[in-house]
Amino acid sequence: MATQPHEPYYVPAQSQWPIIACIGLLVTVTGLGHWFNDLSAERDSASGPLIFFIGVLLLIWMFFGWFGSVVRENRAGLYSAQMDRSFRWGMSWFIFSEVMFFAAFFGALFYIRYWVGPWLGGEGDKGISNMLWPGFEYSWPLLQNPDPKVFPGPSEVIGPWGLPLINTLLLVTSSFTLTFAHHALRRGQRGPLKLWLGLTLLLGFAFLALQAEEYIHAYTELGLTLGSGIYGATFFMLTGFHGAHVTIGAIMLSVMFVRVLRGHFTADDHFGFEAAAWYWHFVDVVWICLFVFVYVL
Repeated sequence: MATQPHEPYYVPAQSQWPIIACIGLLVTVTGLGHWFNDLSAERDSASGPLIFFIGVLLLIWMFFGWFGSVVRENRAGLYSAQMDRSFRWGMSWFIFSEVMFFAAFFGALFYIRYWVGPWLGGEGDKGISNMLWPGFEYSWPLLQNPDPKVFPGPSEVIGPWGLPLINTLLLVTSSFTLTFAHHALRRGQRGPLKLWLGLTLLLGFAFLALQAEEYIHAYTELGLTLGSGIYGATFFMLTGFHGAHVTIGAIMLSVMFVRVLRGHFTADDHFGFEAAAWYWHFVDVVWICLFVFVYVL
């Protein structure tokens, strides 16, 4: 009976990048915690933003170093089909963790909107909570908070049919252009690949620019801020984290674009591009959920 040859499996050398990634994440989250909770206000200088950006620089250094090593090893032909499967499983679990991340925030939004808010307004089986603020009347979006002296509510919320709708069209269109780029890569058509991928990047960065304009409008004209009560907190946590993910996805696609210009990827070997595409499509789906449940409903 003939035996099948063993498939080679590349085992990389020891690397310092995982420990640098852990340190970078720790520093980043620590700085973010100080920044958000104003812990640095008791000191002579604000250290939260400085700690946060030091952590971000460590993460950028780690990403360049670690992924650069992976690119060099792949182009040297060291990876096998088993390694490709490992990358695919790893990216799949990473996106699943991101799904659960956003599921937690959406869960908090629904819990506040459909249970806690009505309870504080005297509705439901826990309506006795109304004794905390007897005159409070609940409605969503929450423009009049239970304690307006501590958390003044926004004067107005952002309507769905302006910038949010434009941003929805931009991201949905970018999913199509990225799919066209992926098909061009599979067919070995480098010209259309560059065109569609470049257009995807333009749409992604246009989304970020309009998101920044929306935030400026909310803070300066509507009084809608992180400190404007539970509506402001949930609005900026959901849209802010999504914006951070769009930024990460745009950076990933920018790296893919540079690699395409340098002649990387083939029709049969392009998982780096494919992984970035998976992430971008995931970000687009999350935005559609945000548009419906945060802006429209």
